[in-house]
Amino acid sequence: MTSTIGNELTTLDALRDAARTIRDVAVRTPLLPVDELTARVGAPVWLKPEMLQRGGAFKLRGAYYFLARLSPEERARGVVAPSSGNHAQAVALAAKLFGVKATVVMPTTVSPAKRAGAERLGARIELAGTTTADRMDRAMEIVAAEGQTLVPPYDHPWIIAGQGTAGLEIAEDLPDAGTVLVPVGGGGLAAGVSTAIKLVLPNARVIGVEPEGAPKLSRARAAGKPVKLDKTGGLADGLLAVEIGALPFAHHQAYIDDVVTIPDAALRDAMRFLLDRMKLVAEPSGAITIAALLTGAVRTKGPVVAVLSGGNIEYAGLRGLLGDS
Repeated sequence: MTSTIGNELTTLDALRDAARTIRDVAVRTPLLPVDELTARVGAPVWLKPEMLQRGGAFKLRGAYYFLARLSPEERARGVVAPSSGNHAQAVALAAKLFGVKATVVMPTTVSPAKRAGAERLGARIELAGTTTADRMDRAMEIVAAEGQTLVPPYDHPWIIAGQGTAGLEIAEDLPDAGTVLVPVGGGGLAAGVSTAIKLVLPNARVIGVEPEGAPKLSRARAAGKPVKLDKTGGLADGLLAVEIGALPFAHHQAYIDDVVTIPDAALRDAMRFLLDRMKLVAEPSGAITIAALLTGAVRTKGPVVAVLSGGNIEYAGLRGLLGDS
């Protein structure tokens, strides 16, 4: 790889460079008003629906920017991405757009929708264990054996800058935003969005939202450093990293005001709300910020933006989770 990870926080210039780079490739997702939640919260509520992004989730932003920053020689060797699913699809799509080969390493428990999505985009699929470490280990074996370039899912400055373009869009489209809610998995999206919001709208609050079954940011903030959980579990498969990324955590410490955890039952309610009221299909990970609002888990101020990170769930999975027999 051409860069090393340091401790430097992402700059506004880096975020803007990422925005210029992905401008003609990624969808600029809109902000959608939610009248029913506005009445409940007591302030205007807006959704940032990244399930409308190419690939069905926010991940294309970081993946495309990462590949764009590689040299032609690095891209020509192909890329490999360890992923629970959404990053895999994004890297597969970015590689297809650049005309290079992609290998994605997914868990043996990957959802059918996420595996099928990567396959449709032309990626070679490898399955490895059930943990982040299992996937990364196999990806590094492929790097060593085949010379492909690793595209990390979250712990890299280019990935953070790419994901942060969603935050820039929020700040530009709603300059009076008072609170921004963002899901937390490995931490790349939360790092990028919180950085963009705080650098452009320093008075806004940014709240990270994670599942109760994977409270890696809550534990890290309590300890003052990333902490590896013994295990994670739950419905939000895209947010089940066992440890927050080191570089994302540095951004979280600088820019995230609070973090809350949400139970699985609330995720189902949030998915149903989005389907019934907003006509949006969200996977559990993508609905977690709405769950935080529906349960009253967060203290908000001013206009509120909830980032919906993705919607990669198949019909059978949606029926199963929402109890439709």
